[in-house]
Amino acid sequence: MTSTFLAGDARQTLDHFRRSVDQLFENFYGLPAETGRSLQGSSQWTFSPVLETAWGDSSLNLRAILPGVAQQDLKVSVQNNQLILEGERKAPETFKNNAHAQLAYGKFYAAVTLPNGLNVDKLTCRLQDGILDIQIPVSEQMRPRQIQIQSGESRKSISA
Repeated sequence: MTSTFLAGDARQTLDHFRRSVDQLFENFYGLPAETGRSLQGSSQWTFSPVLETAWGDSSLNLRAILPGVAQQDLKVSVQNNQLILEGERKAPETFKNNAHAQLAYGKFYAAVTLPNGLNVDKLTCRLQDGILDIQIPVSEQMRPRQIQIQSGESRKSISA
C-alpha cells in the first residue's frame, strides 16, 4: 500500500512538472498559457523543421527532416526568392491529450532565402522516409567555367 501511495505521489509530481515545462514553452513561443497544446489538431503550435544545406557541383541541395509527414500534408513553394516549406505533422490517432511525445505535432513553417543564380524553374523535390530532398540547379551563367590561357610567342632578347 505504501509503494502504491508513493508511486501515485511521484506520478502526480512528474505530471505537475510536465505541465509546468509545457507552460514555460508555450509562453516562450508566444502562446497563451490557458490555451494549452493538444497533440491532435492543434493549429496554434508551430515549429520549424530541421534543415540542412549543401552545395554540389551544379546545384544547391537542401534537406528537411520531416518524420511522420505525409506528402499530402506538405507544401513547397518559391516566393520572392525564398523557398517556403509548410505543412502539418498529425499526431497518431491513438495519442490522447496526455500522451508523452518528443516530436512536435501540428503546423510547421520554414523559409530559406535563396541566393541569386539558381534556376528555380527546374527545382525538384523528393519525399522519402521522412526526408525531403530539394535540389535547385545553378543557372548556366553562374557556373564556374575554365578560361583558356593562350601562350604568347617567345621573344628574342636584344642585347646591346
